[in-house]
Amino acid sequence: MASETMIQNAKAFLLQESPDSKLNLYDHLCAVMHKVLENRTPNSVDLLESLSQEVKTSKFAPPTDPSALQDTQSASQQVELANIQNKLFEKPSEDAEPEAEDEVEMPLPNLMDTAHYFEAAGLGLGREETFRIFLALKNLVDNHTLQSVRFWGKILGTEKNYVVAEVEYREGADDEQEGEEEEGEESRDEDGEEGKEGEDDNLPTPDYKPPPVIPKEENGTGCNKKTYFVCNEPGTEWVKLPPVDPAEIVCARQIKKFFTGDLNAPVISYPPFQGVEMNYLRAQIARISAATHISPLDYFKFEEDDDDDSDGEGRDSFVENVEFEPLPVYELVDPSLNCWVHHMQHILPQGRCQWVNPSMKTENEEFDEEEEEEDGEEGEEPQQEEGPPLLTTINQDEDVDGLPAWSAARSSEIIPHYSIAILKSNTWPGACTFGFEKKFENIYIGFGHKYSSDNYSPPPPPAVMEEYITDLEVTEVPDPTVAEEQALLAMQQEQLEREAEEAEMEDDEEDDD
Repeated sequence: MASETMIQNAKAFLLQESPDSKLNLYDHLCAVMHKVLENRTPNSVDLLESLSQEVKTSKFAPPTDPSALQDTQSASQQVELANIQNKLFEKPSEDAEPEAEDEVEMPLPNLMDTAHYFEAAGLGLGREETFRIFLALKNLVDNHTLQSVRFWGKILGTEKNYVVAEVEYREGADDEQEGEEEEGEESRDEDGEEGKEGEDDNLPTPDYKPPPVIPKEENGTGCNKKTYFVCNEPGTEWVKLPPVDPAEIVCARQIKKFFTGDLNAPVISYPPFQGVEMNYLRAQIARISAATHISPLDYFKFEEDDDDDSDGEGRDSFVENVEFEPLPVYELVDPSLNCWVHHMQHILPQGRCQWVNPSMKTENEEFDEEEEEEDGEEGEEPQQEEGPPLLTTINQDEDVDGLPAWSAARSSEIIPHYSIAILKSNTWPGACTFGFEKKFENIYIGFGHKYSSDNYSPPPPPAVMEEYITDLEVTEVPDPTVAEEQALLAMQQEQLEREAEEAEMEDDEEDDD
């Protein structure tokens, strides 16, 4: 039989308050029993849980803050993106005076008109997204002094995508930024020289000499002829990509990586890529542009006062042909593909459009290496790399696993009279070009990967270096046995005694004399 103490302890336990609801089980059970006996509810045992919930609800005291009654949820990414893109649709204030730019041509293209033609080719991003990109390009034009701007395309990523804009600055507008880039490079060079000066001079220097560094092309020339801005979504901040380096293009040809959407993400690969995703993205844009940017034949022409060869070798610029006559669609889609030309320079295996001799040294480099190369032999002169000249027809492109580099077709075979010419690249899936009368445009929408029929596998590591050449000076010999050591010591002892006796005999002869 329970004692009085046990009953008191049990009641004390039931009277303990909950830290959350400030209620105790003893009072709650009493209230539930009182409700059951008062209402005489049939089948009370089946409704015990609901009766308990009603008692709790009747004792609930709402907080003073009404927002605490609702579950607070953070805004979704779609809501945040909608708030950002809502600024794209804001009209400029009426008080703002429009800038007088009558003499300057509007660099913003009619993207919606271009999207109409690509829609006929079955390629595009949808009218809503295209219009948002159109407004984002307008913001880019308003914030930078640009001569031209065009929607280059969209590169898809695993987490986020990249919307790419191709621009050209007006003459003299990008000088300040070029100065900042040069100052940054000079500061990096000075830091490297200071680090070398602090090293110990007594340490041995290796005989290995790294291959010469190929200089990158200046802004406005070669692979850096155009400037590129990217953003993850229309309305977010445009980020300018840095100029591409030849070493980045050479390495990008050997690796295959999906983009993540983070410009500062590391590119982990073999061979190791010297840079982050921003640099890898810029290298892929340069490769895609050089291979897939095409235009109708005779739409561009070389300047008449150009003294270069007539076949286009060595030329890096052209002008629009004002006397261009549009080609009919059936000629533009002819399987011979002799009515389309590349208007972007070919990238050489060196990673540049214009070849440079890596063995040529500047005056400072020659002065620093005079003493080091006194005893060395001069290496062979590298062979100059050559590629197809500018405005070369696309029928000279290499085939892709038995397929032509390009596939040409009409947008409609049912009504061919109102169709347009559509060309799609088989080398870079996602690259597309349309041509109609005097209009043409290039676009790329894809993962930024070159086509390959085989699964990608990284290149093997270099061969293992040979062991050090052994000769008599470094050849190891077996250790002598104990008997051999004792025999050697005995022989050395006899030789010492013999030499001592000869020395004594010589001294005696000198004394007799």
